[in-house]
Amino acid sequence: MSQRNRTTTRGRIRISGFDSSVIERDREFVDWDESVDSDVSADRWTRAWQRFRRNRTALLGLAVILLMAFLAVFARPIDVFGFTVQPFSIAPYDPNASNFNALEQPPSLQYPFGTDWSGKDIFSRVIVGGRMSLTIGLIAVSLALGVGVPLGSIAGYFGGWIDEFIMRIVDVLYAFPFLVLAIAFIAIFGQGFWRMIGALVLVSWIGYARLIRGEILSVKENEYVSAAEALGARDRSIIFRHIVPNAIAPVIVQATLGIGTYVLSAAALGFLGLGLEPGSAEWGSMLSSGRESLVEGNYWITFFPGIAIFLFVMSINLVGDGVRDALDPQSDTASERLR
Repeated sequence: MSQRNRTTTRGRIRISGFDSSVIERDREFVDWDESVDSDVSADRWTRAWQRFRRNRTALLGLAVILLMAFLAVFARPIDVFGFTVQPFSIAPYDPNASNFNALEQPPSLQYPFGTDWSGKDIFSRVIVGGRMSLTIGLIAVSLALGVGVPLGSIAGYFGGWIDEFIMRIVDVLYAFPFLVLAIAFIAIFGQGFWRMIGALVLVSWIGYARLIRGEILSVKENEYVSAAEALGARDRSIIFRHIVPNAIAPVIVQATLGIGTYVLSAAALGFLGLGLEPGSAEWGSMLSSGRESLVEGNYWITFFPGIAIFLFVMSINLVGDGVRDALDPQSDTASERLR
């Protein structure tokens, strides 16, 4: 009998975790363990950066982008609310000043990129226009991520009617071509810097929302997500501390490539006369204003703005390709590019 009692006692399974004090302790453990997750995430990004540095073509693209960004920032002084935050000026001339004594001058030592039909220095306008184009690309992709990633994350995690509602909006916007919807937005609200950015964000956040939703549908089935839910972690903490960091890599690649897409779209809208105000030093507007001079043989008026767009978009594509390989170390392309 005593042997039976010992066997019964030994074979019992003690279940814990339903006591309120244990749940509170587990919640504290989850909050405390976030520092461990951040360390693991930091190591992952460090390894990705090391792989990116070994990609020579990506570094070349990054160098070109940094050079263009340097020229754009220091092209002309920057004033913010009446205070000069950047006093230097690389541009030799005022990009908006006309010189009627030097109309359509070919490239020379005085005018490295020549002048346009109104005597404006094209070199000064190209580097100042880079400030506008790069700013449009960076702000547009940041706002598109700020809208698309939260909405896509919520749709993918909760599912149900929330997912249906958000995805039906995405499907409706996807039914319209990218530029057509942007043109319609500008036609309604008018031209301008922030209106152009608003048009680009309106038609581009849907791509990031759909991409992050698809990744989250896969990631949320992992065991660590179920463990976080069992430990009583809040939905917001699960989404933005456990799921999104493990699903964000494809979105980062898409956003990197998206900067070039936004610059091209802004140039297309400017070429159609729907971008910034007429006469502004923006690459697409410069192409539009110089197309008649191209027929007359004055190639430099459109060549240099066009080559600036080409170099920037090509460099962004090289960097995006490098980011993709760095975040996916097991891909075959990553091993091929490491030299």
